[in-house]
Amino acid sequence: MEKINELRSMLDAMAKDLEKFYTKGQNSAGTRLRKALNELRKKAQEARQEIQSIRQERKSTKSSS
Repeated sequence: MEKINELRSMLDAMAKDLEKFYTKGQNSAGTRLRKALNELRKKAQEARQEIQSIRQERKSTKSSS
């Protein structure tokens, strides 16, 4: 759950730059958004790997019982 909360906080932090880029037309905000989205992608990948390893662990524990 910690990873999900991190993803949520990262999305919340991007809100100002989203507004600046789309409504005010500030290109520098777009650069910050791209950087933040890349970090978000990395965190999401970490969460996916964690979920997959827990799933496999549960599956192996279940089959060995």
